[in-house]
Amino acid sequence: MNHRTEIGFQVGIVANAIHRAIDQEIHRVQETPCTGMQGHIVGYLYRNRDREIYQRDVQEFLSVRRSTVTGLLQLMEKRGLIRRESVPSDARLKRLLLTPAGERTHEQVAQAIGRVESAVNASLTPEERETFLLLCEKLQAAVDAPDFLANDSGKE
Repeated sequence: MNHRTEIGFQVGIVANAIHRAIDQEIHRVQETPCTGMQGHIVGYLYRNRDREIYQRDVQEFLSVRRSTVTGLLQLMEKRGLIRRESVPSDARLKRLLLTPAGERTHEQVAQAIGRVESAVNASLTPEERETFLLLCEKLQAAVDAPDFLANDSGKE
């Protein structure tokens, strides 16, 4: 099959290219280096700073194992991006909080993503952008449908 006509393949290629551009922009401007996964955690903590977040919440958010999150959080704490705070009601629980460095990292990552997003948007006309977003919504709805693969009649 010709990869040029495979929608999933092409979406993956474009997504990878955009992720690379974001990573390059983040590493270009970031004062406190962090990986993509750590960036997701920083963003999650920032968006949820009005509530108590624990390690299990991060595990659920990322859909990864406890050991993976433990390692990520330990490294982030070592780098000064987060701190753990004991909870008076349960000594076993530690609330996760962004440090000022973590908040600056969030701002830098958000700005880097914004710059890449602006550049991506500038490469399309407003009509192309609207069509692209509508097609993405349509594909997402189709793929999310419970009978998605049942509707496949072997079309190519």
